[in-house]
Amino acid sequence: MASVTNFIRNTPLASLRDYFTAAGIEFPTPVNWDAPEPEVVRPLLQAVDQMDDEARGRVINDGERVGAMADVAGHTALYSVVDDREVLDELENGHARAMWLFINDLNRFRHAEEVRFTDERRRGRSWDGFICEANLNLRRDELALNAFKAALCQRFASRNVHVDIFERVRPTFEGEDCDLIQITVYREGLPDDQFAFDEGELVRRAYRPVFEAAMTYEPASGVIEVVANDRESRAEMAQYLARDLLGVEFRDEKVPMRRYDLTVLLAPHTFPTDIEDGIERVEVRQLRLMPIDAVGERVTLEAMSKAERDIWAMAEARLGPDNPLTGGWVATQAKLVIKFQPKPGARRGRTLPLTITMPHGCNLKDQTEEEQLIGEKYLRRWGVVVDDPILIDD
Repeated sequence: MASVTNFIRNTPLASLRDYFTAAGIEFPTPVNWDAPEPEVVRPLLQAVDQMDDEARGRVINDGERVGAMADVAGHTALYSVVDDREVLDELENGHARAMWLFINDLNRFRHAEEVRFTDERRRGRSWDGFICEANLNLRRDELALNAFKAALCQRFASRNVHVDIFERVRPTFEGEDCDLIQITVYREGLPDDQFAFDEGELVRRAYRPVFEAAMTYEPASGVIEVVANDRESRAEMAQYLARDLLGVEFRDEKVPMRRYDLTVLLAPHTFPTDIEDGIERVEVRQLRLMPIDAVGERVTLEAMSKAERDIWAMAEARLGPDNPLTGGWVATQAKLVIKFQPKPGARRGRTLPLTITMPHGCNLKDQTEEEQLIGEKYLRRWGVVVDDPILIDD
């Protein structure tokens, strides 16, 4: 019941009342919605606990879906699919916004879940990006969709394939949203079985799992991105998208990986920022260096958070004027910490740790959407990212 407790305690009572009314779920004991909130929450939790298995299971599942979309990443996904953002702006908190869309437009709520699935895996091990032609019209007629589904069915030996196609946006570090078309694919897998109870007896039941994959097409750049577990299938899925829905020949040309250069950090470096981003300071906590004339050797310099001097002053004081930062060494990894100013009412500001590994590695993909935007914006400004903005991290 922990998820139900979190769901009920964090969702405003008006939103909860709308949910139970829309769901048609009856309570075993009456709930006085007009009472003060503390006097409603406990009886409501007790009422859910007394429901039959079907009703209680539905509340648990719905609560988990709404709660999963109530954090920062969920907030970004919700806003990426709605037309009227002001409706969400006026609601009390993340749970209220997620609940509003869940009640009023369940299809768009599912699209928001699909956006989160896609963007959380973007630039990770399940992702690939491909170059295609820009400003193409994506076909959605029955003939094109049937050809697309048939190709997927044949490739994965699936009996059933479901495809969601919808418009969405994605924030960029320039502050503007880029328009995307997302294509989410659900396909039926091969037969499998699992344990289950049948009238108290443990048995094995056959079932067919459902696998999710997603693609996006950005008309402005022509980039196709694919999120799928199977590396080999990602290029094939992009090919089906290009051929059947975009009507062009697939070139199988991957988006180049973003390239990092840590040379600027070998000497004392300033980190200019914009006031509106609320950044207090930036610290270089660690540098890993490799000598130019030796492959198998490494030296790591580290300045802890409580150090009285920065990493460059530490290197000179401890290792002298001929320390590795003065020449003959290459920086292969750096750890930076971006310190933010405390928000009103907070004692401390949050921190954003960044680990950058030459030539293509960065942990930005593991951060929240907001942190990714901040990181990408400043890594380029500070001279750490050294290529065209369209390039995408591996």
